[in-house]
Amino acid sequence: MTDQATTTFHRTETRPRTTHLPGDGHMWFMVLGDLFIFGSYFLAYMVFRAKAPAEFLADQQHLNITLGVVNTVVLITSSWLIVQSVHATRAGNRSGAIGLIGAGMGCGALFAVIKVYEWTAEIQAGYTNSSTFFSFYYVLTGVHLFHVALGLLILGVVIRDLRNPRRGRVSMVEQGATYWHMVDLLWVVIFALLYVMR
Repeated sequence: MTDQATTTFHRTETRPRTTHLPGDGHMWFMVLGDLFIFGSYFLAYMVFRAKAPAEFLADQQHLNITLGVVNTVVLITSSWLIVQSVHATRAGNRSGAIGLIGAGMGCGALFAVIKVYEWTAEIQAGYTNSSTFFSFYYVLTGVHLFHVALGLLILGVVIRDLRNPRRGRVSMVEQGATYWHMVDLLWVVIFALLYVMR
């Protein structure tokens, strides 16, 4: 018995470990492409900010950092829910995964509502794209909001896939999660650059 247990343990320990990249190559190509595009925007923002730091700092004071913090918490919560949905899917809990993705999408929709409210308040206060800082602000947050909307669409497709008893692929949920985490990561960088950095 002991020899057999030792042999089994030894085989388990020496079995080569395999790594698993969530999603598929197409999604990662899309994510890396988006990261490159946003990285270019971020670099351009830093260059322009370095040329006129006082102007950027003065305009930056007009942003509502409280709304920025709330939106950051909302998106991080959303990403946590999506992570839990991946775990639920891997465990075979489809209904739980669908509920978690739905909650994550709710957070994404709340993010969009808060962002539109913030834009409206800024525009009504007269802070349009007349300055370089606000031009970057509207472009970066606008393009990001487009990605949020696309992410919500992708997550909706994931839910549809999970509801189909013949499908419900784990890889589909992982792809949706990969894209959504990118959206979250981009917002954290945008928040740091536009709201926090002094």
